Amino acid sequence: MYCRRQNGLQLKTDKSEALIIGMARQLCAATSTVSSVTVADVNLQLANEMKVLGVTLDQHLTLEKHVSAIAQLCNYHNQAICHIRHLLTTQLAQTLACSLTLSRLDYCNAVLHGIPSGNIQKLQRVQNSAARIVLQARRRSHAKPLLCQLHWLPVQHRITYKFAVLTYKFRTTSTPAYLSHHIRLCDGVRILHDHSVRTVRQYSFCQACFPLFCSSHLELSPKNSY
Repeated sequence: MYCRRQNGLQLKTDKSEALIIGMARQLCAATSTVSSVTVADVNLQLANEMKVLGVTLDQHLTLEKHVSAIAQLCNYHNQAICHIRHLLTTQLAQTLACSLTLSRLDYCNAVLHGIPSGNIQKLQRVQNSAARIVLQARRRSHAKPLLCQLHWLPVQHRITYKFAVLTYKFRTTSTPAYLSHHIRLCDGVRILHDHSVRTVRQYSFCQACFPLFCSSHLELSPKNSY
């Protein structure tokens, strides 16, 4: 909002929405009393979901609709590759699968951290199908050896890898700046968390990258701000 005001920009009421994110109890209390939000003197209506940079966010951050859309699109491309697979070499089929299917599984996959395992399995089935098509394996063949043969990380590991790369980049270069102020390096300090209660904060970057380096000699400790 500060950037908009500095550059003389205004919100378009017909193209702008507001989204409240929280746990079920929090949403019940908030939506019963709030029907709109005022931002920069513009009254925005509350929405149940919102699309940002191609990612559909919902109030509970389950990203179920986003995952279903990715799975549907990737399955379409998998079937298209399957129809012409007999005309392609293995290397060319793998290139097509990487550009049409895996690229969509990897796009903004960091936001998928912490979502229900059932949604991760939807995407994993898409990747398994792509591997079987590329290697011309039977439909019910075990997918794990195929992924190893293609050197493809499973979906959950691809998400973890994305966080590991971002965290390593922060540790070595302190960039990107919009993430660097969320976490700090500390030596010999271990923060205990109550895992019995799951909150929206656990979806944040500082909470997601923390377990990746908790066993290293330099630990990542989340700052108070998130």
